[in-house]
Amino acid sequence: MEFNDWILGHEVPIRLGFFFGVLLLVALWEMLAPRRALTVSKALRWGNNLGLVFLNSLLLRLLFPAAAVGMAAFAAENGWGIFNHFPLPFALAVVLSVIAMDFVIYLQHVMVHAVPALWRLHRMHHADPDFDVTTGARFHPLEIILSMLIKFATIIVLGAPVLAVVIFEVALNATSMFNHGNLRLPLGLDRVLRLLVVTPDMHRVHHSVEDDEANSNFGFNLPWWDRLLGTYREQPRGGHEAMTIGIHKYRSTKEVSWLPGMLTLPFKGKISDYAINRRQWNKPD
Repeated sequence: MEFNDWILGHEVPIRLGFFFGVLLLVALWEMLAPRRALTVSKALRWGNNLGLVFLNSLLLRLLFPAAAVGMAAFAAENGWGIFNHFPLPFALAVVLSVIAMDFVIYLQHVMVHAVPALWRLHRMHHADPDFDVTTGARFHPLEIILSMLIKFATIIVLGAPVLAVVIFEVALNATSMFNHGNLRLPLGLDRVLRLLVVTPDMHRVHHSVEDDEANSNFGFNLPWWDRLLGTYREQPRGGHEAMTIGIHKYRSTKEVSWLPGMLTLPFKGKISDYAINRRQWNKPD
């Protein structure tokens, strides 16, 4: 219990330290070895994308002061969850919890593409016309709240240890910034890395304007789920430098790169039938 108390007391500085550390490292890497030329001013995009991060962080702290680690501690105190009913060696429980939570994030990601009403929220993430480290933290506040509630339910069902939740949260934030990075990796290194983690080239395919490419490569952290469940696509048909990032019908800078336009994007237009089964390629006119 003392260990859990220590983690609960230091969770915020741990997460902030990793967040800003990885953000800085990936940002420097992008400057030294960019994969693509950006189409929108970096100052504009970064100011608004990071402004959204601040807004989401404030909102989560107001709504869920104890956050996911608090839910893990609460579940442990009350004996809730699989790993609290069927004790395993601590290290094994931590590893299995991290893997299981990553699988749930994969399923959640598929869900927000498959359900039209949820796609309206998630499309704000996809509407970014460029793809860099800040895209990895660009999510609508309502989607962030939904994600946290799903995370709470997962932690309660699993009885995930507090340490597992901290590791998962740190890893998810770090890998999301890495795999959204505008990074040029040697092709041989990319092939090896994507056996263990989602790489920028792997995830960039998911941000294509083409439906069949956007409905693939849903993994954020571990790359195995896409391969096992048939949603893996190795490369974009147009190549990484030439492919178009974003959503066809949302190209206005005011709409997709300014915070007010980003926040109101889910409420524009009629609910469409955009869903996971739209995996065919319709050649543009």
